[in-house]
Order: sequence, then structure tokens, then C-alpha cells
Amino acid sequence: MKFSEMPYQRPDLSKILSDLAALTAELKAAGDYRTAREVFLRKEAEGKHIYTMGNLAHIRNTIDTRDKFYDAELRFWNNAIPQMQEAEHGWTLAMLESPYRAEFAEEFGDLMFVNAEISLKTFSPEIIPQMQQENDLVQEYETLLAKSQIPFEGRIYTISQIGSLKKDADDARRLAAWKAEGQWYKDHQAELDDLYDKLVHLRDEMGRKLGYDGYTELGYYRMGRNCYTKEDVEKFREAVVKYLVPVADEVYREQAKRLGKEYPMSFADNALSFRSGNPKPVGDANAILEAEREFFDELSPETSRFFRMMLENELLDVLSTEGKRGGGYCTSIPDYQVPFIFANFNGTSNDVETLSHEAGHAFAAWMNISRIPRSTVWPTMEACEVHSMSMEFFIWPWVEKFFGDDTRKFLYSHLADSLTFIPYGTMVDHFQHLVYENPDWTPRQRHDCWKDLLGIYMPWMRLDGEIPFSADGEGWQRQHHIYSSPFYYIDYCLAQTEAIGFWARIQDDLADAWKHYMAYTVQGGSGTFTDLLANAGLGSPFDQEFMRSVCARAGEWLRTYDLSGIE
Repeated sequence: MKFSEMPYQRPDLSKILSDLAALTAELKAAGDYRTAREVFLRKEAEGKHIYTMGNLAHIRNTIDTRDKFYDAELRFWNNAIPQMQEAEHGWTLAMLESPYRAEFAEEFGDLMFVNAEISLKTFSPEIIPQMQQENDLVQEYETLLAKSQIPFEGRIYTISQIGSLKKDADDARRLAAWKAEGQWYKDHQAELDDLYDKLVHLRDEMGRKLGYDGYTELGYYRMGRNCYTKEDVEKFREAVVKYLVPVADEVYREQAKRLGKEYPMSFADNALSFRSGNPKPVGDANAILEAEREFFDELSPETSRFFRMMLENELLDVLSTEGKRGGGYCTSIPDYQVPFIFANFNGTSNDVETLSHEAGHAFAAWMNISRIPRSTVWPTMEACEVHSMSMEFFIWPWVEKFFGDDTRKFLYSHLADSLTFIPYGTMVDHFQHLVYENPDWTPRQRHDCWKDLLGIYMPWMRLDGEIPFSADGEGWQRQHHIYSSPFYYIDYCLAQTEAIGFWARIQDDLADAWKHYMAYTVQGGSGTFTDLLANAGLGSPFDQEFMRSVCARAGEWLRTYDLSGIE
């Protein structure tokens, strides 16, 4: 079914809650495994339909945040989901206490019980009001950004639309675009500061009500972390500073030489990879989608069927339009057993990268969409990001279809950007740990913290105030995840390390790399992150030697890559 034809109807919340209570009672009363299993499968089917309705409302709201109907529907879900979670809490307890737990684990895997025990640590009816308010505040932040109006050169741009101008080859124009965007944030800074302050205090309150020393421990449980700890993440951050920041620093020093700039450069100059301009796709959105179809047709029979299905059923919304939420994402619509891709094309290489990235998520979901329980369709977030970030590198043998004469530019800048992203993403994680350790910080203290971390993780950025907002330590407010999904961002860094490992495999043997990718992907969420990697014969980003070796190989490739003839 085409996305535009999928019907949406707000469910009856009271019926959802009563039905779930009845199913929980049936599960408890089951006299044998066969009966308990039948109740479990009915619960799975009902959950799929509820999730479908909620996701349809979410997708259509993000496509046009000005749509009053779906704005109201999203507010309904913001209020309903915490109440549903209370009912789910009772179901989870009944599953964990079931006398048929061993039979369930044998048929459907024990991981659902491991994850259920973690989910119990994230909820109490006592925090429902805070959860509802948290949802509303995140929606308020997203709507504020989606409705952005940035005056520039006699036109009005949204944040998504001005992104291409922030990479313009003309120094003066590029700098002006950075300043124009920064001024919009400055104009709304009091509102942005207030929203985040409320979110931090709400989350801290939730953590303390659940018996934790603040939000951090609760945040890890909410992310479903089931195979690594805060201490493991701290060691990863240390390895990034030790092994990766020096390689990234060398990349930016070479970039300054190419541009004829003094190192360290401004935020605006660091955004330009080549004096002649950053790589750009050779065609419009339709041309990019067609090139992506050709890539997937040739990559494997499975990817060919997948992407043709996506196109035929209107499951991609990629144009940047008025009122559309920024960024990109992939989600699923389980009633129809399909994923959905959301993006904001702006004429830069990000269009190709984002489409391939989200298609990696979508392909993994499509390959596993029939899994039971539904919670094992997707693994945890860092494991999901391996699907997407690695898929970006699988386009390399086909990249000329997308970039034509800019192919060499793209190959160099894509690997360089992937490598230099990890320090930034790690800084986002470090910042959030410090913020939630100090929930009473003032907005200025948070900005100063970000500015201090820039000196550690991104020493190539000049902090001389040339671009207010960015150079004043306020640029973190552009990072959607800091507001909406605390502690998510390190997942990208773990996955990017793994993706660079896939890049190295692709250089050696594309067929072998794809074999390992499929071995990883077909597992869905049936194992923990580290188990999924081990089962597919892949290294771990928590292994410092693995990180050191892949960073060193990528650094050497960048150091020796032939850029002759490119200005």
C-alpha cells in the first residue's frame, strides 16, 4: 500500500488500557504454555497496530509541522504513551514472573527478558506527569526549529534549507550564511535555553524519583544498554582523544593548506573541504533516487527488491519544504511490514549520504520486519547505526553515478568527514554526562562547558568570536539529540568506528564485506550489540586496538590519496 493511502485513526486510549489489562490477566491465568503463547501473540498483534497509528501520526507531523490535525494527534500521543507504558509495566512483570518463561525463552530468545528487566528500571507511575511534559517540550523544540525563518540575501530560509549555503565555495557568502543561521539561534536563545533547562530538571527529577543519583543511570537504561557501561563509554572517549583526534587534526591542517587559510580555521572555513567547492550530486532529487535504485539493483537481489518496494509505495519523503522538521530518520510501519525514510535534501553531498544512511536502517528493518517479538526487529541504537553508517560506504564502487566529476572529491571528503565526526559525536556525549551531573548549571555554564570541550575534541576550530553562537560555545543547541534523546549520540560514534572497519573491508574485497554485512544485518535485534558483532566476525569499537588500527588505516589512505588537479 502507498504511504498516502495508509489510513490513520486515533485509537481509543481507554480501550487500549483495558485490553492490555485483560491480556495481562489472561497471561497470569494461563494453565499451559500453549495458552500463554496465544495470549502473547495477540498482545504482539495489538501492539503492532497501536505502534502503526502512533508512527503514522509522527511521520505526518514531521512532514508538515503546520498541519493542525497531526499536531493535535502528536499531542494526544505525547499524553497517551506514558499511560500506555504504565499498562505495559504490568504486562512486563507478568512475563518475567510467568511459569512458562523458560519455554518463551527457548522459542523467542532470552534477550526479551533481559531487556524487559532493564525496562522495569525506567518506569514508575509516579513519573508519568514528567514523561508527558518531557514529550511536549521536545515537540516544542522540534516545532520551533521546523518553523525557523532565516533572512538571507533577500530570501527566507529554514534551518534545513540554509545548510547548503553554509558550505558555499565563496568565503564571504559562506561566512554570511553561518552568521545568519547563528543569528536566528541568538534571537531564540532565551527560548532554547529555557526549553533545555526544563528538560534537564525534569529528567533529573525522574531519575531521583526512581531512586537514582540523578538522570544518567536512568538515561542508560532508557537507551536499553545491555552489554556495556558508563565506564566502557569513558574508556572509548579516552581512546578517541588518544588515537583519533590526532588523525582528525592532521586532516584539518591539510585542509587549511588547500584553502590557503591559517590553522586553526573558523567554523565556516572548516565546512569547506576544497577551494573549488565541496562535492555536489550531479542531478536533482529524482536523479539521486534513480542512482540509488541502480546501486541497490546491482548490490544484491535483496537490496534490489527492498528499494524498488520503497519507491513504488511512496515510502521516502526527501525534499526540504516549508514547515518540515529538520534532519533525517527512518522508522517502520509494522501493520504494512514496511519502513519509511524521511530526509531534507539541500543540494549537498549530505543528500546522498543521508539517503544511503537511512536506507541502511530501512533495509535492516525490512529484512527483519516479521520477527517476533516485535522488539527484536531492531537491535539497540548503536547496533542500528552500524547498518546505516556502513551502508554509506557500500556506495563507493557506484559513487560516480551520484557525483560524476566530483567523485574523487566525494571519496576523500566522505572518509575524512566520517573520521572527523567521531570526535564531535564523542564531545556531544561527554557534554551530556557533564550536564546531567550538574543539572543546576546556568545556561552560561553549559555554554562554557561546550566551549571547553571544543578545545579537547576539536582543536581545529578557531574560537575567536567571528561567528557568534558557534564560537561562543552555544552550537550544541543545533544538535537535536541533545534535547530529544539524551545519551543517544555516542551510539553514532561506536557505529562509525565499526563502519570505518567496513570501509577497510570494502577496499580489500567488496563481496566479502557484503557477506559480513548481511551476516550482521539478518540477526535483527536477536542479540546484544557486542554479540551481533562477534556473530558476524566483526571487531568491537570497545577494543582500543581495533579503533587504533582502523583509524590509522583511514588516516594513511587520506594522507596518500591522489588529489592532484583538484583545487
